[in-house]
Amino acid sequence: MIIKALIPVRSGSKRVANKNIRPFADSNLLTIKIKQLQRLKNLDGIVVNSNDDEMLDIARSLGVQAVKRDEYYAGDNVTNEMYKNIAENCDSDIIMYTNVTSPMIEDSTIEKCIDFYFANCKQYDSVNTAHYIKEFLWLDGKPINYELSKTPKSQDLPNIMALNFAINIIKRDRLIELSHYVGKNPYLYPVDKVEAIDIDDMVDFEFAEFMYKKLRQEGK
Repeated sequence: MIIKALIPVRSGSKRVANKNIRPFADSNLLTIKIKQLQRLKNLDGIVVNSNDDEMLDIARSLGVQAVKRDEYYAGDNVTNEMYKNIAENCDSDIIMYTNVTSPMIEDSTIEKCIDFYFANCKQYDSVNTAHYIKEFLWLDGKPINYELSKTPKSQDLPNIMALNFAINIIKRDRLIELSHYVGKNPYLYPVDKVEAIDIDDMVDFEFAEFMYKKLRQEGK
């Protein structure tokens, strides 16, 4: 079966203006992600889906497929409809939905996620990277993952996981059916805190850039 990486990017980011293509570690997040995926041996193609012509031009200049997204599916209030639409415009049996806002995910981790999916796709209908949240969580004025009368050490808190959206692998038809890249029976593939970094605001952007440069200087 054919597996392609699908990179969704759009214009109009509000918390970090033009975050997908603004300068980041002497490059930009979109270019870094495309070049990373081009290094992998177990992908059959790369598709960049965007409403933004500059981003599509970057994709074409790097030799990957560029698909123009209708503006409706690039709006702030469209989520599940967008997932379905971009899957319908991706010619692949399996889609690896990957965000440029996760620049710290390692090549080896992506390859392992792909291998795990193909080895276990009869049991799990998606593979999605996640990380453990070892923090004291509260909701509506009450702790939700521990008891105040029996406060544990942080490492002994329950193994609650959070999706980080770095890598999400699912059959194209399943994604269209569910309008989401998380299946009904997903496998949450654990990654560490560094690989889990997801850029959502300017603090995230600057911290991710610092860590990206630091680890590359160390040869990691």
